Amino acid sequence: MKSRLYLPILAMFLIASGCTESGPPGEEPQGTQDSGPQALEPLSIFTTNYPLAYFAERIGGEQVEVSFPAPADVDPAYWAPEAEVIADYQQADLILLNGAGYEKWLERASLPASKLVDTSAAVASSYVPLDEGVVHTHGPAGEHSHKGWAFTTWLNPMMAIAQAQAIQEALSKVRPEAAADFRVAYEGLQADLLALDAQLRDVAADFGGRPILFSHPVYQYLDEHLGLNGESVHWEPGEMPTEKMWNELSTLLQSHPAEFMVWEGEPLEEVENRLAEMGLTSVIYDPCGNAPESGDFGSVMLQNHDNLKMAVDADSGDAN
Repeated sequence: MKSRLYLPILAMFLIASGCTESGPPGEEPQGTQDSGPQALEPLSIFTTNYPLAYFAERIGGEQVEVSFPAPADVDPAYWAPEAEVIADYQQADLILLNGAGYEKWLERASLPASKLVDTSAAVASSYVPLDEGVVHTHGPAGEHSHKGWAFTTWLNPMMAIAQAQAIQEALSKVRPEAAADFRVAYEGLQADLLALDAQLRDVAADFGGRPILFSHPVYQYLDEHLGLNGESVHWEPGEMPTEKMWNELSTLLQSHPAEFMVWEGEPLEEVENRLAEMGLTSVIYDPCGNAPESGDFGSVMLQNHDNLKMAVDADSGDAN
């Protein structure tokens, strides 16, 4: 008899349970709905210079969190991260290297090889060798010499494209589900760099092979790619050259009669005026190895182009 008394109660319980778990036709029961794919955490990307950080941000978008830890007042090519910063690099998902001997501190740091991406490795055959070892100062970095390979690869827009492609491929390998987005973003960056390349080629044609001076040996890839007739000295924007350096410049101008001197940053006014007396126009072409005070890599490169064009146009006007 007891079992018969429990049957109505059990039936009522099942009916009530069915009412609370079912909804309108075509909808999942409450409490069992699929919330859809969960958003992935951004990939942690560490870079060793600003151009790579810019490329990674352009390509990765919201899928990446890019860190470039070099201080703002140093040339990253002569920067050595401290132990705690190296520990941050070790925790990254990817570590983007410039290559061509740029990261001189790398041989003294222990970084996971599986996370390292040498972005210029695919174009290593185009590295420009250096056969000079002149020791000089370069801001807070102190004394150093240029030897081995020229490392400002990104100043050749075609090499910059190759580096950006290496970043796109590395990101796609780590996060294949976003590969299509990375590809689209890379193609946008590629288009911008190709446009810059075309503009620079036009200005180079206007130079017509005329001699040009570079204040520091960091423009090798730009010089070679554009077919400029350039020679480099070792002058710093914020320093007054010694009389010996002025005399060496006068001697150089006898065999290389340049009308333009290209600087990484604004030279001292006294230096610029003295160069003008020697017939040299100072032109700023910021390599942008570190983050600019305003704008970004793209706007800085376009300004560099404009600076060159204004200089050559003004000179052509004077000649007319």
